[in-house]
Order: sequence, then C-alpha cells, then structure tokens
Amino acid sequence: MELITRTFPQLSTEELYDIMVLRSEVFVVEQNCVYLDPDGIDKDSLHVFLRDEEGILAYARLFVKSTDPLTVQIGRVVAKVRRKGYGTVVLRECIRQAEACFGAEEIILEAQTYARPFYEAEGFVQTSEEFLEDGIPHICMKRAK
Repeated sequence: MELITRTFPQLSTEELYDIMVLRSEVFVVEQNCVYLDPDGIDKDSLHVFLRDEEGILAYARLFVKSTDPLTVQIGRVVAKVRRKGYGTVVLRECIRQAEACFGAEEIILEAQTYARPFYEAEGFVQTSEEFLEDGIPHICMKRAK
C-alpha cells in the first residue's frame, strides 16, 4: 500500500479519474444522492489517498478556508471498503498535512451524522445541530490544534 498526497496539478489523469469514480460510486450511486461532485474546490485542495496495486482504497481532500487562513477543511472522506482502517489512515494524514503544510490552528469538516464516532476517535467534536446536506443528515465538527 502507498499513501499519497498531491496537489491538483500533480494528480495524473488516471489518479483523478479513479478518485472521481470512487467518490461517485459512494456519494452519488450508493447513497442515492444526485449532486454535482466536482465543485471547483478540488483545484485548490491537497488530495490524500491510499492505494494498492488494484486502485484507490480511500481518499480525502483538504483545503484552506478562504475566510480564515488558519482553518483547514477536510472533505470527501471516503473508503472503498469499510472497517479496514483505510479511512483512518487517510484522515490522520489529512490532519498531519493540515498542521504541517498549512499551520492549521483548527480543522473543520461536515460529517455525515452516522460517522460522528469515526471523527471523534481522531479528536473532532461536534459543533452544530444536525442539518440536511443533499438530503443526508450532517453535522459540523472541528478539531483544535
């Protein structure tokens, strides 16, 4: 297995394609949620993914909030196979990159509500009431440095 971090221009076309396929398989098809996944943020994000010889196992992106340069947001956290620890590896690397590369004082994310324990295990705390995003229950969470 290989853990990779790339900026958007550093991604190969094959890597970008595989990332978009994984995100679509889970967030659009599996969750039956019709929305436009390419949202313009990918171009300004760091992309963290875990892959083996068969392809991408888990993925997430992180980016600096335009309104607060000391706040980094993590999003699109996804694992091809759950309960194998792949998502945890990617999330921990996102946290490391947020602090090391961006000097993040705070890391935020919008989590699907069912995944709250996954993020709490890495030091995130819930900061909002539940809300619907594209018809799916979410909560805001943050992790202070």
